[in-house]
Amino acid sequence: MSDRSKSRLLLVAGALSSLLYVAMNVLIAMQWESYSSAAQAVSELSAVGAPTRALWVSWGLLYTLLVCAFGYGVWACAGPNRRLRIAGALILAYGAVGLAWPLAPMHLRGADFGPSDAWHIALSAVTVVLMLLAMGFAAGALGERFRRYSLVTIAIVLSFGALSGLDGPKIAANLPTPWLGVWERIAIGAFLLWVVVLALALVRRIGKFLP
Repeated sequence: MSDRSKSRLLLVAGALSSLLYVAMNVLIAMQWESYSSAAQAVSELSAVGAPTRALWVSWGLLYTLLVCAFGYGVWACAGPNRRLRIAGALILAYGAVGLAWPLAPMHLRGADFGPSDAWHIALSAVTVVLMLLAMGFAAGALGERFRRYSLVTIAIVLSFGALSGLDGPKIAANLPTPWLGVWERIAIGAFLLWVVVLALALVRRIGKFLP
């Protein structure tokens, strides 16, 4: 298999990772009858004591592996494009952080705040920073249209991520969060779509980066 073919497979893994994450949100949420995708956070699907935790963790591992493969693929096909190479490394780091998620689950609503909840918040912060940095570096690597699209995506992630953050304290207090799941999924969905767009853009342009 040629270097181009290998790189294409790694890039396609990025698009597959986003599709998998969407499927996880739909299919795994359906396994918890009382779960509300509109009012509850994604992390609650893997919370301590959640009936969907084992399923989410197992599917999440596959998602993590696909993201890591994609990050390496972006890095490998970047060639002399320094911004794209850094973006690939950041995506790879974002995927690698996913390996720590099962070790830092949040607790169900109303439960006492514990060390794993603190680690969960810390990992969330690191994850968001890596996502934003990856989009920022990649924005300047593939032309003006992709730069504008990336900046819009960053704005969406920041805006709806902030709205999600405002509801964060209400989870531990077991207070209503009627739109938390919507805000969070818009932010996550924007990044997932960005990954697909980046993957497709690189697959089309791979000849410019690799001989």
